[in-house]
Amino acid sequence: MNLPAAFVDQLREIFPSGALALDEGTRAAYGYDNSRRESLPDAVVFPPAHEEVAALVAACRHHRVPLVARGRGTNTTGATVPLAGGVVASFERMNRIVRIEPGDRLAIVEPGVLNADLQSALEPHGLFWPPDPTSAPYCTIGGNLACNAGGPHTVKYGASRDNILGLRAVAGNGTSFRCGTHTTKGATGYDLTRIIVGSEGTLALITEATLKLTPKPNAMRTLRAAYANMQAAADAVARIMAQPVTPRALEFMDAAALELVRKRGGDAPAEAGALLLIEVDGEPAALDAAQAAVEHAARGEGLVELRAARDAAEAATLWAARKALSPALRTISEDKINEDVVVPVSRMPALVEYLGELAKEFRIPIVSFGHAGNGNLHVNLLPRDPEERARADEALPRVFRRVIELDGTLSGEHGIGIAKRDFMPEALGAGALSMMRELKDLFDPAHILNPGKLLPDGAGMENGEREPESAGRQSELYGPGTLTHGSSSA
Repeated sequence: MNLPAAFVDQLREIFPSGALALDEGTRAAYGYDNSRRESLPDAVVFPPAHEEVAALVAACRHHRVPLVARGRGTNTTGATVPLAGGVVASFERMNRIVRIEPGDRLAIVEPGVLNADLQSALEPHGLFWPPDPTSAPYCTIGGNLACNAGGPHTVKYGASRDNILGLRAVAGNGTSFRCGTHTTKGATGYDLTRIIVGSEGTLALITEATLKLTPKPNAMRTLRAAYANMQAAADAVARIMAQPVTPRALEFMDAAALELVRKRGGDAPAEAGALLLIEVDGEPAALDAAQAAVEHAARGEGLVELRAARDAAEAATLWAARKALSPALRTISEDKINEDVVVPVSRMPALVEYLGELAKEFRIPIVSFGHAGNGNLHVNLLPRDPEERARADEALPRVFRRVIELDGTLSGEHGIGIAKRDFMPEALGAGALSMMRELKDLFDPAHILNPGKLLPDGAGMENGEREPESAGRQSELYGPGTLTHGSSSA
């Protein structure tokens, strides 16, 4: 073990028996996430409250020990892998819903609350929290906020950053602070809340969140539209998003995804080269008109089939193929690479066409699906052996560069983590990255929080710009860990 003895003594003072784990088995269990990367931490702690988190940050800062916050490890970018060893703080025991205030449409929760548990607690009040990632039954609110998670409903209701009012947190410099409001309007100072959301635990550790809630719609309709090709589907998405009825969900599957669905016995029209799943919601009396407006926009050149579910059972049938797609991909490749890039809707056909060219050039299956209303595509490279894995690793930078060429961005909801950090200079440029590094220096001057994530080493130093005093500080921490690719998944 590399931890200083005095630091371990402090951990034992802060965390009673059962809240501190130093054994290798527990440390290994908290050393990986769903990116399939892993690195062994030197200790795991389970904070019960804000005060212990503040004491932990102070101790880590004093001894220059890396500290990584963790929810349930469902992220796919390596954002919670402890690259430099150190301490993993698992927030699974800070799982209280502090209170729900229906009249003000807000909930105050601790970071370890599961997304699905929150939704269940809100159900009797006729409210919901809009972010709805596929991992909702087992991902945490803190993790959702760390990566600015979204899901199918983002197209209408927004992602985590759009549904947060305020936070309580501990910065890497040891400062405990509250930011934001309990009101839906606020113009008081800098918006620290939305800086923290999406920062992947590199600036501060969230210990409490005040969430903005939305009234649950009373009715919903589900439609499926199949098109001859991707261009026809993208044109339909543009028409749907241009009319006044914003869909609750607008999901997309490309030709490769549909072929996989058919091979697995799923329902997909034989002549379809792209498919949209559409939901509209609202009051029952208004849904006929809403459905008619969306159906009108969906119709156009290249439409193969337009089908509306007659009831909830048929709606579930229409969604079945989409929901089964990701697990089906895992049966093709246990080593699948899942990236969530975003491009303007009008550029989706160009990206999908390019992905088809890459699949042929590198001789690997590539399947795309995702949230069409936002232009957010989940690009899945599916290597089936070590040689294909090597080719997939070679192809991946080409995907990111093409996305940037199409005026897109590296992530819509998964975040950057390890997987995309080296492409940040191409995505944002030197000036923006230099400002981000200065924010990092302010919040976490010793760079103890989640080192090696989000910002690439030395980023933003081109064109003679000043290198921050903290550049390279990761090497000054007490000792590095070792990153490996494992066979486990969270």
